[in-house]
Amino acid sequence: MTDLIDGTYLNAAGGRSYKLYLTAPLPGEAPPLFVMLHGCDQDAAGFAAGTRMNELAEECHGVVLYPEQCRMVNPMGCWNWHDMNHQSAAHGEPSLIAGMTRQVIAEHGTDPTRVYVAGLSAGGAMALILGQEYPDLYAAVGVHSGVPAGVATDLLSALRTMSAGPGDGDVPKTSARRRQSRIVPTIVFHGDADTTVHPSNGAAIHKLSHRRKRRTAGATLLPTDRSTKSRVRARNGTRAVTRTHHSTGGVPDAELWVVHGGGHAWAGGRAGETYTDSGGPDASREMVRFFLQQRLDGTGTNASP
Repeated sequence: MTDLIDGTYLNAAGGRSYKLYLTAPLPGEAPPLFVMLHGCDQDAAGFAAGTRMNELAEECHGVVLYPEQCRMVNPMGCWNWHDMNHQSAAHGEPSLIAGMTRQVIAEHGTDPTRVYVAGLSAGGAMALILGQEYPDLYAAVGVHSGVPAGVATDLLSALRTMSAGPGDGDVPKTSARRRQSRIVPTIVFHGDADTTVHPSNGAAIHKLSHRRKRRTAGATLLPTDRSTKSRVRARNGTRAVTRTHHSTGGVPDAELWVVHGGGHAWAGGRAGETYTDSGGPDASREMVRFFLQQRLDGTGTNASP
């Protein structure tokens, strides 16, 4: 196991620092890349410790990239998912994170068909924007305690959505360009006792992802598509309800985990770190399991750490 490596990425939108975790690659195999976006009041190193993603990277011989928000840009350390200047591929923070991702792929030889992005809260909301704006870069998205993309255009609408959930008219219609692009598989975690980001946000993310997949298949589900619901009990007794949509070949392409009693914290995270809950299902492990079944070339695998 190695220490986190410091790095910086610059483009026309500015610059951001990042931490990088490298593992010993398997002979003759390019490693997968996991991009992890911290939440507010967090930093890259703390998020790495709290999610334990480095341990999982060791198991699957992956690389983990932890972009870090600049406190001069946002004093709370939040990614600016609610600002229209940071909601498209053309400029702002999405361009910085995507550029940073491409830099790591080029410099460390990671597998370009197995690149994944996940985040907590503001980081989760930004992860959704990245999946939406860069469907040919990220093979799958993970969102923990996040907000649907496009529901806010300023701080007031962001706070309203976080406290009450998205309204019927808050989520914009999918543009023609996005309807024609690849739909990025998405796994969502949300605690049903979250008082910071209303749990209905997680359900809305899953519903939108599932609905858009249905649209791409036509008016009805394909014969090989199916949706399932199950209950999971963690080792400490915490329960979660999962809703999974399976596409062709039985590979899940949309999952929602509702953690009973879960607050605004990363489920199964390391105790003592910020915004982590050591109880409940292991969100990091489940995300990695979901991710490694997705590839940009369209082939699914059953690998899991």
